[in-house]
Amino acid sequence: MTVNELYKEYIAAKKHEVRESTLDKNIQIIEIHILPLLGNTKINKLNVQTIQEWKRSINEGNYKIRTKQLFYKVFRALLNFGVKMEYIPTNPLLRAGNFKAPAELHKEMQYYTTDEFKKFISAARETAEHSGTLLAWNLYIFFFIAFFTGMRKGEINALTWNDIINNKIHVTKSVAQKSKGEDRITPPKNKSSIRNIGIPEPLKIVLDEHYNRCKTMQGFNDDYYVCGGIRPLRDTVIEEANLKYASRAEIKHIRIHDFRHSHASYLANNGINIMEIARRLGHSDIKTTLQTYSHLYPKESERTLSVLNSITI
Repeated sequence: MTVNELYKEYIAAKKHEVRESTLDKNIQIIEIHILPLLGNTKINKLNVQTIQEWKRSINEGNYKIRTKQLFYKVFRALLNFGVKMEYIPTNPLLRAGNFKAPAELHKEMQYYTTDEFKKFISAARETAEHSGTLLAWNLYIFFFIAFFTGMRKGEINALTWNDIINNKIHVTKSVAQKSKGEDRITPPKNKSSIRNIGIPEPLKIVLDEHYNRCKTMQGFNDDYYVCGGIRPLRDTVIEEANLKYASRAEIKHIRIHDFRHSHASYLANNGINIMEIARRLGHSDIKTTLQTYSHLYPKESERTLSVLNSITI
């Protein structure tokens, strides 16, 4: 069996096990970054040498370390399937090891402080008030939700008015836009992502305003998307607005996902327990939360010493 034949069997098996957007991403990685070099190689002929040759070809590309490690992760899952099916005894990728960059410095996490977000969201509101279009108001609400809840983009896009109950947002689904064909409603990223998020008062006020605004739409009902009406906002439209508002506010531009970091960073800087941050973000493993945000707890070491210093013997 070749790597290409294993790939076809793997994709057929995974079609009903993973989210469509995840499967599409894995297919793209395998077909572009693995099969061209190793597709015709027999899987029982894969060894450390052939894997290292593949890694060298990837290293020659201008990829960030996280991207290369993602390629490795997808390739590892493919070969683990071969082990599971007893086509090969062990996974040769494990012996070769993952991509490493010990000398590469991690980029500083991008996020908005509250002052920066206030400038950003003011620019968004001014734009909406000036244009008067529902689209502009939908975009304003999108970024308001992103900062005050830490929800993922797909989760916000999938949010309907029916999901807001008793001052809580019930996160139960996501929208996949990059799949072939129409938008697909999928489960959230993992089981922990199905969660209830309490709505803070500033967000409650603008949601109430927006609900009254949306009710004027012909045919409106609570099945409409909070930030889109009959159809979720387009990813390209959201990013264009993100760039525009940052420019008008004269602040740095951050990614859409960085609004999630902004939410978590604000909570961490204000001493909110890391477990609550993980729950609110819908992380499946608190290690992810700790690895990403532990550096935002610098005062904890001082507090620890203060507590220990209070002991009298």
